[in-house]
Amino acid sequence: MEINLPSTCKVKFPNPNELHKLDLTIQPDDGFWLGGKFKFSIFVPEDYNLVPPKVKCNTRIWHPNISEEGEICLSLLRESSIDGLGWAPTRTLKDVVWGLNSLFTDLLNFEDPLNDSAAEHFRRDRESFRVKVREYVSKYAK
Repeated sequence: MEINLPSTCKVKFPNPNELHKLDLTIQPDDGFWLGGKFKFSIFVPEDYNLVPPKVKCNTRIWHPNISEEGEICLSLLRESSIDGLGWAPTRTLKDVVWGLNSLFTDLLNFEDPLNDSAAEHFRRDRESFRVKVREYVSKYAK
């Protein structure tokens, strides 16, 4: 599974008898979340590949596209999306991992944020946003 994944990502199957449940840890090596360790749980439903896996962020984070409760706004995790980039049966779990990793590297477009407060904070004052992210990383992502 880890072949051809970003070096910042580690996948683990907590129970070898439940290969439909996996854990992902992302440790960004650049950007606002540098030094953090962000844990995600991924559940692959029975009707996968027709529907996307269910993903939750288990680390509290200050991020425009991840709620503090762990919900994730990422087009490829949507069964249908207006941008045409939603889930398709041709997508793979590697696509999901790369997509989640991109939430930490491609912080450029917040047209459809999940955490409106974080998105507005980023737009209004990037330095203050950076400070708050660092506080969250220190408190929740070590």
